[in-house]
Amino acid sequence: MKLLSVLMAATALVTATSPTLAQTGVAPTPAPVETPARPWMDTRLAPDERARLLVAAMTLEEQTHLMLGRTGYDVSVLSPNLPEAILESVRTLRGLGFLGTAGFVPGTARLGIPSLHLADATLGVANSGDMLRAGDQSTAFPSTLALASSFDPALARRAGRALGVEAFAHGFNVQLAGGVNLTREVRNGRNFEYAGEDPLLAGLIMGEHIAGVQDEHVVSTVKHFAVNLQETGRMVHDVQIGEAAMRESDLLAFEIAIARGRPGSVMCAYNKVNGQYACENPFLLTEVLRRDWGYPGWVMSDWNATHSLAPAVLAGLDQESPQFPRHFSGMKAAVDGGAVPASRVAESAHRILRSLFAVGVMDHPAAPGGLFDQAASAALAEEVALSGIVLLKNDGVLPIAATAKRILVVGGFADKGVLSGGGSSQVMPYGGHYADTRGLEGIETRTAPVYILSSPLEALRALRPDAEIVFDDGSDPARAAAAARRADLALVFVSRPETEGKDSPDLSMPHGQDALIESVASANPKTVAVLETGNPIAMPWLSRTAGVLQAWYPGQRGGQAIARILTGETSPSGRLPMSFPVSAEQTPRPELLAGENVVGTDASSVDHPFDLPINEGSDVGYRWFERSGQTPMFAFGHGLTYTTFDYGPADFTGGDGLSVQVEIANAGSRDGVEVAQLYAAPPGRTHRLVGWARIPLKAGERRTVTITADPRLLASWIEGGDGWVRTGGVYDVFVGRSAGAPERAGKITLNRSSDVPRRIAGDPVS
Repeated sequence: MKLLSVLMAATALVTATSPTLAQTGVAPTPAPVETPARPWMDTRLAPDERARLLVAAMTLEEQTHLMLGRTGYDVSVLSPNLPEAILESVRTLRGLGFLGTAGFVPGTARLGIPSLHLADATLGVANSGDMLRAGDQSTAFPSTLALASSFDPALARRAGRALGVEAFAHGFNVQLAGGVNLTREVRNGRNFEYAGEDPLLAGLIMGEHIAGVQDEHVVSTVKHFAVNLQETGRMVHDVQIGEAAMRESDLLAFEIAIARGRPGSVMCAYNKVNGQYACENPFLLTEVLRRDWGYPGWVMSDWNATHSLAPAVLAGLDQESPQFPRHFSGMKAAVDGGAVPASRVAESAHRILRSLFAVGVMDHPAAPGGLFDQAASAALAEEVALSGIVLLKNDGVLPIAATAKRILVVGGFADKGVLSGGGSSQVMPYGGHYADTRGLEGIETRTAPVYILSSPLEALRALRPDAEIVFDDGSDPARAAAAARRADLALVFVSRPETEGKDSPDLSMPHGQDALIESVASANPKTVAVLETGNPIAMPWLSRTAGVLQAWYPGQRGGQAIARILTGETSPSGRLPMSFPVSAEQTPRPELLAGENVVGTDASSVDHPFDLPINEGSDVGYRWFERSGQTPMFAFGHGLTYTTFDYGPADFTGGDGLSVQVEIANAGSRDGVEVAQLYAAPPGRTHRLVGWARIPLKAGERRTVTITADPRLLASWIEGGDGWVRTGGVYDVFVGRSAGAPERAGKITLNRSSDVPRRIAGDPVS
């Protein structure tokens, strides 16, 4: 759900919804029951055949009904003074069985089609501002960036399953998860919901997460299709990018995620791509998604992202999500008038039902009040945090020494909890939360930054009962500096809220926190900065700190996870899924492009479109740094541990593919995890991540590992009819700790091929 967009037009939206509901004659349904009259409930049949049988039994009105999403919660919570007509519309929706979600498609009792309850998002079962389901709490998982930092697809699968289990227990059967947009703009307010800058990493991590959600009979989306890189002007900006560049980067991430996860639905984006809105873009929705990838599921619009009826449907859009005006409410009239063929409506109904059969929604109906293991979900959230926290810098100050008896903890609301990301992905966590309402008034306080009540301060005290651990809230840098002089170690917690609907103006920390770190570090050379952010930040104080820990938004047990890393109970194993620039000046667009008079993210900005040129092409993130000859502050893939790893000689193999065999040894005195990364540069191109291995090694252990390149990353898109081609010739290759730290390098020759596999071993085939 895109909460800001829904808030904008809620009154008009509900008014427009109720007549359509009344006309369709649909109502909540019990679980589908297999009878001779319902041959589509025969589980022995393939999903496509079951969908064909069901669509054949439907009227045109019933088919068009599937294509129209409604608001799934009581919009009267937005205002105490709504007209009686609106309240009556709300009562109608409630009578049809909505549960308090971003979207709702009432079921069709005659055919046994269950209602669709579309809930946000990837970080848990969201409840933005506690406005969808008052008092409802859920497991708050760490930000997707933390999950991506684990470089662990198997962990992503488990996290997806946990989310699916919890959504199912709530009675929800569609989860608006699977954010896979690449980090092209480091100020983007939604980057914390995504999986970084690399298409292979993002595609595999989110593909496994999607598959995990769907393992539990809950449809997962993949979103936002495509090249949705900033919130500023998101309703109007026009991304200008070449086909090859798009195919090799943003679209490649989606291609991998779809092949790996088989999502039931693709959510198209707000922005334009090369002059056409993403949700009515035939190149994206038909040529790429349907023709080239053979995607069988349905395409839903983002909330308020539909701009037409016939052009959108004919381009490939299957379902309009809640919005006003409601274009798809006129679908039957469009068919009757010849603007939309009836066969196209039947096709959309087939795609939706096909996914419901394939995922098991029809055969395993969800219902509210289900049970699940809340403690197990919280433990998994902590495991994700532990795997995703990245140690950026360590001058020997971490793990905290046993001799540190007086420890100062400063700022970041560390006495209360850990920050979470805002917007439609906002989870109201189990155990309650603290809202930072500084500078906010009225309804804005409902969407204030949420701190999960998992206190790093209390967790540190529990792990180090032998030490005196004192707290300073950081409101007075001079006072904090004075306390730091008396401490053996200072831990400065800083946080920067990120949210849907708003980009950060720069890379600085708000509320004077950069100055706070500077003051404390100047007073005590043993100062560690702990960062709770959803994006890279500038670090003007970096040289004066002894350590920097990137905790992201660490979720339900984030305080415990941070404490376990700091004290050394667990060794850090996270690696950066995005490059950290020294400043925005190093990025392809140093200034955040906003056009003229653009008002943030909503539809009021439609009169002020602007172009957003992608001059870096497919050279996203670390590839941009290589291409431009710059060195970032921290490279993609970077992450320190509490041990050291040695690489032996590497044996690179070429020909019809690429692999490397290398021995890696844990040369330190502690157990740890190495993430060995394989990069390759086609002739004349920048290096790409083509594979990796996540290797746990005990102290003194050595292991020979083989990393095989994903063939999709060895190919380049050749415009003019050739398509994907693996260029023949000499490739520069290296295996190492990050994009900026090669350990063993070489050159290999690969044969030319235009028969490039579009799936790797282990990818499910639709």
